[in-house]
Amino acid sequence: MESARFAAAMGASACTLCRLAPPDFARAVAYAAYDDELREMLHLLKYGRVLALAREPLGEWLAAAVLELADCAREEMTVIAVPLFAARERQRGFNQSVLLADAAVARLKKGWPGLATAHRAMERVRDTDAQYGLTPHQRRKNLRGAFRVVDAEAVRGREVLLIDDIMTTGATARECARVLARAGAAKVWVATLARVQAEKSADVAMWDVVGPGVAQGFG
Repeated sequence: MESARFAAAMGASACTLCRLAPPDFARAVAYAAYDDELREMLHLLKYGRVLALAREPLGEWLAAAVLELADCAREEMTVIAVPLFAARERQRGFNQSVLLADAAVARLKKGWPGLATAHRAMERVRDTDAQYGLTPHQRRKNLRGAFRVVDAEAVRGREVLLIDDIMTTGATARECARVLARAGAAKVWVATLARVQAEKSADVAMWDVVGPGVAQGFG
């Protein structure tokens, strides 16, 4: 599989995986690469329980990424954070993606009042193996059937904004978008705080920098 850099040189707007098997989400955006300060802050949030970071600056940064969708997404959207398995969430005490999504929506509501959170509309029904160390194919297989929509009315005929903390190969976003599309979502958009550099993951979607600290992903 060619690198994203080679694909870009050839004029392609998506990685090989997205050209061969287009995802069910329309577009993915992220604030920045999963590196340095951002990586450290996400670790402090998830494992150090420094929850205040979700509001500032991480929620503010995620909101900046979501704004990259303003020119193409509807004014009214259902916002859903990628769910954790119930037992895992109870053990951790929180879902970091929910905290980030709520913080971002709170910042965006004044200029984008049509955003409405519905995190409980989708749930994780299977506790999957840790994704770290799995190949892209294994990641997709690991997540197959792991999510389901439990409140179809919240997504049917609506555009959905799916929020997660990190996008690596896009396997989680793909599976969630597939489930949401089957439940009747008109379109699924994806926004994450961080994304893994294409050079570190041969099967990840390609990213273009579109502003200071903000990156845009295709497929």
